[in-house]
Amino acid sequence: MQELHGYYLEDLSVGMSASYAKTITEADVVLFAGITGDDNPVHINAEYAAQTMFKERIVHGMFSAGLISAVLGTRLPGPGAIYVDQQLKFKAPVHIGDTVKATATVKEINVERRRVVLDTVVTVGDKVVAEGVATNMVDRRPTEG
Repeated sequence: MQELHGYYLEDLSVGMSASYAKTITEADVVLFAGITGDDNPVHINAEYAAQTMFKERIVHGMFSAGLISAVLGTRLPGPGAIYVDQQLKFKAPVHIGDTVKATATVKEINVERRRVVLDTVVTVGDKVVAEGVATNMVDRRPTEG
């Protein structure tokens, strides 16, 4: 199963970065609401959302955060890493049709504890919509024998 494994602790270095981007569709928002049970009308009801400060429906903030999970789980550190912590601040709304890009950059590596701290940023174009810091537990490279 090693061929399915992402980076090992020894493969990582401060400054390494990876991203994942997705254009958010109407179906994505409806499915996310159904899966999570978060059917707040600001996400699913255009008439309600028009009366809010956003003036239109917005995408769930945690949907954007989920794209960070996609980066960490599939790209950097990738399969085998365990996502143990995330601090996150939502900075701006995301709208249906926006292309959202999540990026994770290695900030710190604690070899003794097998912890990797990554800066996480979610953007739409040049606008930061969410940012924070994630911690992952990463496997050491297996020894031969």
